[in-house]
Order: sequence, then structure tokens, then C-alpha cells
Amino acid sequence: MPSPSSPLIVRNVRLGVSDEFAADAAVDVRVEGATIAAITPASTEAEPGVEVVDGRGLLALPGFVNAHAHVDKSWWGHPWESYGGDGGTEGRIRHERARRDDLGIPSREISARVLGELVRHGTTAIRTHVDVDLGIGLRGIEAVREAAAEYGDALRVEIVAFPQDGVLRRPGVSALLADAARAGADHIGGLDPASIDRDPVGQLDTIFAIAAEHGVGVDIHLHDPAELGVFQIELIIDRTEALGLAGRVNVAHGFALAQVSPPRRHDLLQAMAALDITMTTVAPLRLPQLPLGGLDDARVRFGFGTDGIRDLWSPYGTGDLLGIAWQYARASGLVRDEDLRRVVDIATGGSAPFAGLDRHRFRTGDRADIVLLNAENAMDALVRVPRRELVIGGGRVLVRA
Repeated sequence: MPSPSSPLIVRNVRLGVSDEFAADAAVDVRVEGATIAAITPASTEAEPGVEVVDGRGLLALPGFVNAHAHVDKSWWGHPWESYGGDGGTEGRIRHERARRDDLGIPSREISARVLGELVRHGTTAIRTHVDVDLGIGLRGIEAVREAAAEYGDALRVEIVAFPQDGVLRRPGVSALLADAARAGADHIGGLDPASIDRDPVGQLDTIFAIAAEHGVGVDIHLHDPAELGVFQIELIIDRTEALGLAGRVNVAHGFALAQVSPPRRHDLLQAMAALDITMTTVAPLRLPQLPLGGLDDARVRFGFGTDGIRDLWSPYGTGDLLGIAWQYARASGLVRDEDLRRVVDIATGGSAPFAGLDRHRFRTGDRADIVLLNAENAMDALVRVPRRELVIGGGRVLVRA
């Protein structure tokens, strides 16, 4: 997909996330290349050589940032796949390994289908975990890159080399992770160091050493609960500081943080904030949610993700990140305007760094990722989750409803 060449004006929209314009102000957003060049009061003045998109007074939000996805493994596009195998993390890993070849996982086609659903729902920047193991090597990373390349610069995709089947218990996986880092993966992943590898110190030492050597980030799935999970967060904090990886480490899920006492949680959050260790959540049902107030008070950045979508772990998932934000807000009991607006900000501009973006809040010079919805304001968009009417990524129109 070529880069946009002529200017584009998205005319007559209202900005749902803006520090400069009132929520009900009608504005025109001028896009040049992949960047927002200007935001001005709405006008009807014609300009030769400029493409105009009629925003019809719709609400504009920055493109959604999916901070935790798995676009390499889904049965989207295949006939219905009945849930099978055993439950639990180990059971799902075994079932996935037994069935993925039958479904052609991984492949460029599958990743393209998942990316298409994410984009259709307004996602314009993604951090995706991609399985790296002895059975598929780095093929999943290659498939995701090929699928993402179809969007050119219109879709921002960061890759986490993810050892879904463990690191230490499968000799050779650590070498594959190092290969992935050398080949350009943005982050090295990990999974429940205590309960999967049964050696939290060993797994964390291994993946942190790879990240430090190759100058990449770390993004760890941590499902282990309460004190076991907190113990591993403390190990992560120690290694982040010792290896100078501040600002480059993320803990995904991290349910344990919501399962310990408030004083214990406060101390952990303070230590994480000091090293800019971030968190991501998929807002799981039946589990306590990461606390919005506690994270914000401590200045611990966090983002939302869709996790897997119609995969061998679960038949659920639509690719709608705004739906995940709704789920988080509803499960957290958030009802006040300021909290609902904050949740929308987390789903959009507030999570820009998770996809390697510096700015993403409708200011001149920001990347031109724009989503139009028929909503009164950001709060209304969150609680109703309306259809995306238009999606622009990097200055290029990707979806028209």
C-alpha cells in the first residue's frame, strides 16, 4: 500500500479526545502525509487538489491502540472450531500444539484476517505476541510481518517474540528468542516463570539477558495469582533496575496486583513507576480488574488488549478494542465522566507508547490515526460501543462503513 501523497481534510468532526478544542466544537482535521498538519474550525471552503472526507458532525477519536494481541493464531475465516482439550494454561498449550497444523497456523492469510478485523473496529496500532517455539521456529513472525506489510505505514505493528510453551523446559527456545531479537523483534516475551518453567529466576534471567544484549524490550504474560505472582513482579523489578531496562518492560495480565492488600499493592506500584514498568490488561471476566485509580495515582502506564481472537484457547473475541475498554469500565464499576473519559484515553492516545508512538492525541504533528463514530461524546462512545464509520491510519482511509 503506497503512502498517501495528496493532502486530506476530514471536515466537520468533533474531537472526543483533545486538550485544545471543546468537545462540541466542529473542526476540520488537515492531514499531510501520515501526520496531522492542522486542526481548524470547520469550514466549507474548497481547496484544489485536496481530498475531502465529510465527517458529518461525527465524533472523532484517535485510532485505538491494541497493546496485547495474538494475531498469529486464530481460526477466523475457517468453519466453526469447537472448543476441545483440557482447561488451564497447560491444557490449552497442549491442545493448541495438537491442532494448529490442521488449521494452517501460523500463516500470512490468518494473520491478515485478524488484522483486518482489528482495523475494521478502529485499531491503527498494535503490539502483538507471536509464538516462537521448536515446532514453528520464527515462521509466525514472518507471517505477521507479511500480513502487516499489506498496510504499509498505515498500520503500526510491534512484535513480541513469545515463548508460549515455556523457555527453559524446552531446550533451544532461548536460542530462538535470541534469533528473533537479532531478526528485529521489538520485544522478548515470557510466560508464568514459576508455574510454566518452575524456575522463575532462571526464566527471567534468560529473557532479560537477551533483551539487554540486543536492545529490545520485555513483555511477560503473568497469570500466577496473589503472592506467587507478586513475587515474580518483584523479580521483574529487580532485573529491570539491574540491567538498565527502565521504560522497556511490560507485565501483561498481572492479576496478582489486584489480589494483594492495598499497602502491598501501593509499594509494588511505586517501585514499578520508578522504573516505568508498564502493564496491559484484557479485562478478563470473573477476575478482579487492575485498579484504575491506583495505577494512575502511582503513574504506572497501562493499556488494553484484545488477547486471542477466535483461537484454540477460546471461541470468543471480535477484535473490538473499544469493547474491551467497555468491559474493563463495566467490570471496574466506573460510572463518572472523568473515569469514562480516562478509559477512552487509555484505549487511544494514552497507549501510544505501547506501539512505539510518541504522540497520539489530536495535536498538530501527531500521527494521523482517526476513527469516526456516531456518538455524543467520548463517554457515550464507550458505553454504547457504536459502529466505526471511518478509520484512517497514518493518513490513509482504511475503512468506510
